[in-house]
Amino acid sequence: MAHWVKIQYQRKEYVINLDFVNTFCYEKNGRVTFWLPNSTIPIIINPESNWEDYQKIVAYLESIQHLELDNSDWVTITYEKNKYVINLSCISSFCYEPNNRLTFWLPHLTTPMVINPVSNPDAHEKVLYYLQQKTGYIL
Repeated sequence: MAHWVKIQYQRKEYVINLDFVNTFCYEKNGRVTFWLPNSTIPIIINPESNWEDYQKIVAYLESIQHLELDNSDWVTITYEKNKYVINLSCISSFCYEPNNRLTFWLPHLTTPMVINPVSNPDAHEKVLYYLQQKTGYIL
């Protein structure tokens, strides 16, 4: 079922189906960033300046994070001091390196996410588990 929200951002109104957003980022300063579907445009919601829309996004994130417990495609990982909520089914490729680092590219960003098993063992394990469950491949 579609989850449509209407939000204000940079003096414009957006109506967005959040089910098509594949990555959300809780930034260390409290903001939530997500990228519009099929776009590189980030939407940055600051709780101090836009509490109502911030609450809409956080409520949606809480609902999909509960799905994570049910073995869904959504995972929550910490990366570069930010918390990301990612729909891994939107990732088209993963790279596993001899040093056990795991790299993947989010559809809206050009920089890779590199997950190191030493510095981020929880995220590394979650992504490897997802790959094994969804593809049958063990890396």
